[in-house]
Amino acid sequence: MGNISINQIPLKTSIRQPLTSRQVASPKQSFLQHLQEASTKSELKVSKHANQRLQERNIKISEAEWQIVSEKVSEARSKGVNDSLVLMDQAALIVSAKNSTVITAMDRIEARDQLFTNIDGTIVLN
Repeated sequence: MGNISINQIPLKTSIRQPLTSRQVASPKQSFLQHLQEASTKSELKVSKHANQRLQERNIKISEAEWQIVSEKVSEARSKGVNDSLVLMDQAALIVSAKNSTVITAMDRIEARDQLFTNIDGTIVLN
């Protein structure tokens, strides 16, 4: 049989510098900032169906009112609500809090005689 030779390779040791608190905190803060921005930037979307209903029923909702609805839906989502009924002076909206999307809309007169199912939260606004 042949000769087998074993060569020893010198082990390189590298000394790691400890991370400073600034190096450790920076990525975490960045992640937390992104998380907070994502959770607060819950702009409400209006589905095509809901948009048609708003136009057909001549329901006008101001920008300020949409902002309030958006904030309340975000709050409901943070409390575990997935689908909510939003009652306003002039309209009733079914909103997917989970997806931040208005699913359908009707005026309050039409909503008076309706049975709302598959909702797990209600938001009443004045």
